[in-house]
Amino acid sequence: MKVITEAILRDELRASEPEVYYIPDGKILSPAAREYLQQRKIKISKDQPPVVQATEVPPMPTVDVQAAPQEPRPKFVDYETGAFYMEKPEHMTHLFGNTLVPKNHPRILFRGKLDSLQAEIVLIQAELHAQGESPKLIGDLGDILTVLREMMRCDVLEEPFKNEIIIGLTHAELRERSHDPMRFFHIQQMILPDYTMGRAYAMLNCLRTQVRETEVAANQAFREGKKCTRADIIEELNRMSSAVHIMMCMYLAGMYDKDRK
Repeated sequence: MKVITEAILRDELRASEPEVYYIPDGKILSPAAREYLQQRKIKISKDQPPVVQATEVPPMPTVDVQAAPQEPRPKFVDYETGAFYMEKPEHMTHLFGNTLVPKNHPRILFRGKLDSLQAEIVLIQAELHAQGESPKLIGDLGDILTVLREMMRCDVLEEPFKNEIIIGLTHAELRERSHDPMRFFHIQQMILPDYTMGRAYAMLNCLRTQVRETEVAANQAFREGKKCTRADIIEELNRMSSAVHIMMCMYLAGMYDKDRK
């Protein structure tokens, strides 16, 4: 049985305001679609719309196209209220397609965190390169940057996100190494950062905290009641913080030193 989603409804009702929405045979409404209709005060019916049978077809009136120009269709729709706009209000931005939300919407705040995180990685890469740090260290940061860019693309286009490897490790391997750094790197677990550990280590630690902040923003953006709508993105950010923690352990263990210039 085919599900009618909220996105399908928004497109279907973009230029109309019916009193009743008739659910087609063989289809059902998603919870979000049902809530969307209720917000617009549109009644929901499983019955089929009444068929009006005309006994006589009236003649088509002659229309002067120049005298009766068509009204322009709205260009944008409000994600939260279903309202239509001819021009994009300054306080709103694109969520996806022609759908708008306020600029302080949780999804937009999450994207801002994602953008800042990418910018921070590029800055760290530039500083590490200037310091003559390991190309492998810079390359591992580049791998994380690539994952974040794909995550942003999937969020904006409303596409599923899938990634199985970060810095050459699977999700299971990341968890294993992050939980037992002594076994894999001979580094004691839960070492508190200190300035004596070096500037590169301090920058990696700042990056780890920013990944965590982005994960929190994602949880706020993709939480609908008790339901998480983008577990794929949230899981990847959780594994990403483990990846940065592993990079910190590798740095302390001298595993990046052999590739230094």
